Amino acid sequence: MSLLRLALPALAVAGSAYAACSASGTATIENGGDATAIATCTTFSGSIALATGVADDIDLGSLKTIKGDLTIKDNSNIKRFGGQNLETVQGKFRVDNVAELAALSMPKLKEVDSLIMLGLPNLRNLEFTTGISKCDNLDIENTKLQNLDGINLEQASSIVLANNIEIDTINFPNITNITDFLTLSFNNAMVNVSFPELESANNISIRAIGSLAIPSLTKINVGDFGVFESDNLETIAAPKLTKIDGALVINNNKGLKNISFDALTDVGANLQIANNTNLHDMEGLPELKDVQAALDMSGNFTKIETPSLEFVKGVFNLQSVGDIGDICEKFYDPLKSKGKLQKGKYVCKGKLEEAKTAGQTPTGQTSSGGSGGDDKGAASGLTIPSLSLGLVGMFAVLLL
Repeated sequence: MSLLRLALPALAVAGSAYAACSASGTATIENGGDATAIATCTTFSGSIALATGVADDIDLGSLKTIKGDLTIKDNSNIKRFGGQNLETVQGKFRVDNVAELAALSMPKLKEVDSLIMLGLPNLRNLEFTTGISKCDNLDIENTKLQNLDGINLEQASSIVLANNIEIDTINFPNITNITDFLTLSFNNAMVNVSFPELESANNISIRAIGSLAIPSLTKINVGDFGVFESDNLETIAAPKLTKIDGALVINNNKGLKNISFDALTDVGANLQIANNTNLHDMEGLPELKDVQAALDMSGNFTKIETPSLEFVKGVFNLQSVGDIGDICEKFYDPLKSKGKLQKGKYVCKGKLEEAKTAGQTPTGQTSSGGSGGDDKGAASGLTIPSLSLGLVGMFAVLLL
C-alpha cells in the first residue's frame, strides 16, 4: 500500500507535466502561472497564444521548440516577452497590435515558418542574438524598429516591409531567391536597400526608398518589377537582369537621374517609364529587344536610345518635353512602318509643353521636332499599376 501511495502522486505529476507540454489546439497563457508550466517543457506540441489581458513579463524558460504557432495579439498591457532558449517555431510567430511591447528577447531563435510583426509602436530593437536564418514569410509593418538586426534570412517565399519609418537600412546579404514576392513600401524615405546575392524573384514592388542595390538579379519570374514614389532615389541599376516575365514600371520618382538595365532583353507585359522629373537620359536599355505589351515612356528626356528594339506587341507611346532630336524619324517610325510596333496607337513626339502617358493626348508641341505616327493622339486601352496598390505588389498589366 505504501508503494502505491507513493506511485500515484508521481504518476499525477508526470501526467500534468505532459499536459503542460501539449495541446490539441491552442494553449492560452492567462497569467504567469500558465507561462511557468509551459516554461518547464523543452518541446511544446501545439500552439501557444498570450491572452489579451496579460500584463506580467513573460518568459518561456526551457522551451526550445514550438510545433505550432506562437501568437501575441491585441494585448495593450504587456511590455516584455521572452524565450531565452527558444530555437524553433514550426508555425507562425505573430506579434500583432501590442502597443506597450518594448522588449522581445529570443537570443537563440533561428527558425520560424512565418514571422509577422504588426502595429508595434514601442518596439525599437529585436533581441534575436543568434539571428533568424530560416523564415518562409516575413511581414513587418507599422513598427518603430530602428533596424532589422537579428533577421539574417537565407531563404524566403515572401518579404513585406512597410511603414517602418525608423529603419534606415534593409540588407539581406544571403538571400539568393524569393519565390513569391518582395514588397518594400514607405519605410524611412532614405532607407538603403541591398540584396547583394538575390538572383531571382517572382514580384518586386518598391516604394519610397533612398538607394537600391540588386547587382546579382538575373530574372523576374512570373510577375512584375516596379519602383514608385522614391523621391530620394537617384539610380536604378540591375546590370545582370535579362528577363522580366511581367511588367517593368518605373513611375513617379522625382529624384531619379539614371536607369541602367544593361542586359535586359525581354519584358513580358507593359514597360512604363513615366513621371520621373529629373530623368533626362534614357539610354539604359541597350539590349532591349522584345516588349510583349505596351512600351510607354514620357518625361523630360533629351536623349533616348533603344538600339536593339525589334518588337513591341502593344501600343507605343514616347512623349518628351525635351528635344529628342530625330530619333522618331530615324528609328521608331521605320519600326512602325515595318510592323515591328504591332498593335494600337503610335505616338512619338518631342518638344511638348506637357508629356503624357499612353491614353492621353500630347499637349502643345512647341516646335516641329519629333513626329506623331498617329494624328489621333496617344494610345488608349493601356492599364498601368496604380500608385495606391496594396502591399502585395503590382497586378500583372496586359494590353488589349
